[in-house]
Amino acid sequence: MKRLARLVAVSNRVGPVRGAAAAGGLAVGLVDALREHGGLWFGWSGRTAAAGRARLHTEDAGGLTMATLDLTQHELDGYYNGFCNNCLWPLLHFRIDLTRFERPEFESYRSVNCRFAQALAKLLKPDDAIWVHDFHLMTLAEELRRRGARQRIGFFLHTPFPPTEILTTLPVHEALTRALFDFDLLGFQTGEDLERFCNHIVRAYRGRARGDTVSAFGREARVGAFPIGIDVDQVHRYAFTAPGSREFARMRRVLRGRDQFIGVDRLDYSKGLLRRMDAFGRYLEKYPRAHGKVILLQVAPVSRGSIESYRNFRQELDGEAARVNGRFSRFDWTPVHYLNRALPRRTLAGLYRASRVGIVTPMRDGMNLVAMEYVAAQDPADPGVLVLSRFAGAAQYLPDALLVNPYDGEESAEAMHLAREMRIQERRRRHEALMRRISLHDVVRWRREFIAALRDAPAWRKVVRKPR
Repeated sequence: MKRLARLVAVSNRVGPVRGAAAAGGLAVGLVDALREHGGLWFGWSGRTAAAGRARLHTEDAGGLTMATLDLTQHELDGYYNGFCNNCLWPLLHFRIDLTRFERPEFESYRSVNCRFAQALAKLLKPDDAIWVHDFHLMTLAEELRRRGARQRIGFFLHTPFPPTEILTTLPVHEALTRALFDFDLLGFQTGEDLERFCNHIVRAYRGRARGDTVSAFGREARVGAFPIGIDVDQVHRYAFTAPGSREFARMRRVLRGRDQFIGVDRLDYSKGLLRRMDAFGRYLEKYPRAHGKVILLQVAPVSRGSIESYRNFRQELDGEAARVNGRFSRFDWTPVHYLNRALPRRTLAGLYRASRVGIVTPMRDGMNLVAMEYVAAQDPADPGVLVLSRFAGAAQYLPDALLVNPYDGEESAEAMHLAREMRIQERRRRHEALMRRISLHDVVRWRREFIAALRDAPAWRKVVRKPR
């Protein structure tokens, strides 16, 4: 593996460094990687400023350099609220019906990627390795190359990658795909996502895909599947030490012998929350013996509340939860407990441990770390059961979960019943198998494999023969 001096991580938002473990997700993997290699983390500051006053901020944080850039409100509206969340997000989750393309918003997207590149280029060293994250920054390498950057640049897509029939509905699909070929390495969550990308290059642009290399537009790039994972030991520790252990004990007292089903999701239409509520209602209808003996705890922090489609979705979900409660509640029992706020990861670990069934049923998801966290938080002697959507990337790596089609409410309801009634020997067998899987594909393996592949990638601007 070629040795490069420094790792530079780029993401839309820069997460906490000192509190990375508590934040979880991307922050855990990136902070450890940056500390290991000596690094810089660059992204949006989370602040808006007037035009001409949007500036770059740099600070040292635990030996790492944090560099953040302000955006104007106009940029935020066009780039983030507009093209990223009203167009790319639904498209990448196969929701053409919710995709709204506006060319000025795409121009804002390109403009912000350009501003990111202008600011970042001044901070780079010749032998840096640059790791760019997610769909917000698909044209960043193109802009960096225009400014003379010759460093190795990798891109990792955290969302699913859609098939050609969906992606080509986007009027600027070729411009975005062409920009990806200014990266040296393109990483995806699953083998299916990687296969869809390669098929798209061949079908839409008459490119070539051979082994771990794809070529189109006179360029070639390395490609690979790099499934993201979690810090398994950390999550387990959270569940069995304070404050997680206190939350577990408190929840068990509150439950008073009832069984808890738990769902933890960002308030987003891709997470399958409406159909999950409907499936839970079907479960209660089909199995009246469960009345008074189970509850569904749904934690759904508000997400992108300034976007109309998200506000509308929240109203629908509020109504569906109220419908289930209105139909089945008794004076001493409310079946759905629904929270619209984020909870600390240590608290969640205790709640996972206290839950007989974990329900992770997105309509489409890149990976889904909640599924893994639920498994890691269980007591091996008396573990809960994971009900998992077939359309989450995690399903490819966790076959011992109860896999369901979230579009089939009856199947999901039956899986809830099977999970609750499963004998302890079968629960232990499944949990042991799931723990082996999540321990094998953990966050350390994810970051090390991607960084190794990036540092071994061929030098940029290798010219290839144009495809026929």
